[in-house]
Amino acid sequence: MLKKIIWTAAIGLLLLVAVLAVRTLSFTPVATTPVNPVTLNVDVASVSQHLSEAIRFQTISYDNSAKRDVAKFRQFIQWVQQTYPLLQQQLELTPVNELTLLYRWKGQDSNKAAVLLSAHYDVVPVTPGTEKLWQQAPFSGAIADGFVWGRGAMDDKGAAVSMLEAITLLLQQGFQPPHDVYLALTHDEEIGSSEGAAAVSALLQQRQVNLAWSLDEGSFVLRQMVPGVAADVASINVAEKGFLNLQLTVQSPGGHSSMPPAQTAVSILALALTRLTDQPVAGGIDGLTADFYDQLGPHMAWLQRMLLANRWLFGPLLEHELSKIPTANAMLRTTTAPTMLTGSIKANVLPQQASAIVNFRLHPRDSIDAVLAHASKVIADPRVELSVVQGMAASRVSDQQAIGFARIGDAARRAYAAPAGTATTDLIVVSGLTIGGTDSRMYEAVAKDSYRFNPMLLTSAELGGFHGNNERISQDNLHKAVLFYHTLLGSL
Repeated sequence: MLKKIIWTAAIGLLLLVAVLAVRTLSFTPVATTPVNPVTLNVDVASVSQHLSEAIRFQTISYDNSAKRDVAKFRQFIQWVQQTYPLLQQQLELTPVNELTLLYRWKGQDSNKAAVLLSAHYDVVPVTPGTEKLWQQAPFSGAIADGFVWGRGAMDDKGAAVSMLEAITLLLQQGFQPPHDVYLALTHDEEIGSSEGAAAVSALLQQRQVNLAWSLDEGSFVLRQMVPGVAADVASINVAEKGFLNLQLTVQSPGGHSSMPPAQTAVSILALALTRLTDQPVAGGIDGLTADFYDQLGPHMAWLQRMLLANRWLFGPLLEHELSKIPTANAMLRTTTAPTMLTGSIKANVLPQQASAIVNFRLHPRDSIDAVLAHASKVIADPRVELSVVQGMAASRVSDQQAIGFARIGDAARRAYAAPAGTATTDLIVVSGLTIGGTDSRMYEAVAKDSYRFNPMLLTSAELGGFHGNNERISQDNLHKAVLFYHTLLGSL
């Protein structure tokens, strides 16, 4: 009897190993057509100098828009018009709320659906007191060590300048697109896009303009940022997360700190925050996240490839391990981040009220109401009052099989294609999810599909530059970006 059980177990194990092996061996990359590198003469020094000049304009968006220095924004606009005269001569310009620029490049057939390229030129402030931590002054636009330095270099003046340079080159070559192309340079993306992209969308709706697709920031060419993948990955994101700012408030009698009750408003609030962070919204490798890993898995090393090819068995293990990596965890679920706290006015005074703001970034599978219900269930304390401060649902999911996605992917592959005879691995193009917010969500009302991709190579070491210190962009990235936009527009 024992021998029979052992043989049965052995046969079962062999069958399992066989199933795992077959599924792993069949989990192979989708065949792609080889592409030729772009051959285009780009004056990288000139492009770098133009971005340097653009960075010097302190087009800062503050949470309080009344603090905006409008003169700096007007100076930037004047600089654009002086630096790129062909756009002013050959494209139709419509100022939107004065500070956003909407260009229309008339195509051969304006009855065909148009496309929109977008970038924002406003930037976040530099945190006071951190200026000394920058290797180059934040608004110097210094060109040093192969980089252009300064606030906005990556987010998002680098893309704006690269678009302007590429369009100028095409105009010099006498190119006219087959249909209308719109270019939006927006001024308030960092504070919600209400005056910029939202107004552009409303204007296009009013003019009954139909966009086949739009392209804005949202992801990059990622180098060594996906565990197990050696090649560079162009993540063309087809959706973006929403958000929910939830306020937690606890009331208490207050009093002197020398006679505290068993629980104060602060300790009750702290317990609620701990419960929220310890019990995050359920996630999983499904939907967009599954698409992302299904496209990348075949390019991974054997172990990761086997795990992803057999999610029916290893799914819980994968989710557990990916949850430990902040960037991967953000792809899996709606994230939970307590960000703001208020309490007592003095160290020896018990607060009569303590409150916190928790920022949730909503995965497309979750709604605001669902997350609110989750928070209430997890906290499970009637003393903690929950109120929605602000929220926005996740975006619509765009079609990764549509022509716009293909055009963007092909342009990226060509811009990053290695010369013939080199051993460099081809760029991998995948669809993904933007974990932050962009102008793209505003274009959904007029665009059939909205894509999010910035054609610049990013490593984990450069992540800290976004809204942080030492923001910079390499001159090689500027070169690649001009190649990308020129190729994309030239292939319409």
